[in-house]
Amino acid sequence: MDIWRGLEEVPQDLAASVVTIGVFDGIHRGHRRLIRTAAARAQEYGLPSVLATFDPHPLAVVRPDKMPPLIGTVATRAELAAELGVDHMLAFRFTREMASLSPEDFFLHVLVEVLKVKTVIVGQNFTFGRNAAGNVDTLRELGEKYDVQVDIVDLLTEEGIILSSTEIRKALRDGDVEKASWILGRDYSIKETVVRGAGRGGKELGYPTANMYFPDQVALPADGVYAGWFTVCGDEPIDGDMEPGVAYPTSISVGTNPTFGDEQRSVESFILDRNADLYGHRAVVTFVKRLRGMEKFASVEQLLSAINQDVVDTRSALDIGKQ
Repeated sequence: MDIWRGLEEVPQDLAASVVTIGVFDGIHRGHRRLIRTAAARAQEYGLPSVLATFDPHPLAVVRPDKMPPLIGTVATRAELAAELGVDHMLAFRFTREMASLSPEDFFLHVLVEVLKVKTVIVGQNFTFGRNAAGNVDTLRELGEKYDVQVDIVDLLTEEGIILSSTEIRKALRDGDVEKASWILGRDYSIKETVVRGAGRGGKELGYPTANMYFPDQVALPADGVYAGWFTVCGDEPIDGDMEPGVAYPTSISVGTNPTFGDEQRSVESFILDRNADLYGHRAVVTFVKRLRGMEKFASVEQLLSAINQDVVDTRSALDIGKQ
């Protein structure tokens, strides 16, 4: 799939397209229904499909104080959109100039002039233009005016809640990774490079961990201990008894390690029954179930006892035995 990083990268010889547009943070099940609809419509019409998204998030520009932590990166959106059959992704930079455009100017400039849109497909809650003044009714009116077909897809509601990125963030704040995964339609995961931490995991505790650090803009689960999987990305060989692309059971600690007074929040993965040098490797940590909250222990002995139990609980949660 082609990724156009800016309106200027859209090929000038693009003759027509079917477009779906939005932030699509996390590409959850509701997003996927919308994207599949666009991909199917494009195939029906014999036109290329385009997923148009924003980088950065519009709120980072117009209301940075209201900017939510992001569930996934633009690269993740592209990867998931490609799996759903999208031909191209436009990740255009959202600026104050763009934010100042009226709904009609935005429609004309982005959709009609640049993307040569024939059909645009959005969700019920789509807004656009200055002060988010445009909504789906505005979009329909502009579609009639400029001969663009507009299709509105209902929001996906299950068990009394609208499946949305907002609901995923709420679940993560509560440490409910199972609910977050249910809304996403896949296990919630994060990706980053393994770096050196305090070094006490292996030396002092006998539980070496693969440490990752994330900026505040990344949505992480609430502090605590989780059962999950650890997968090294790429195909570079690993020094030890692990292989790239294989998911290994892991106990995951999210937090600041209050027992030792650490201040920087981290994600630390203890990979069960494996010993490998993971520094510098990029990896995916997949969360399956929360085991307990973060605690401050009175002694290292109490901490070790809790970690031992975390390992037992991880095996149980993942339904695996000791290797």
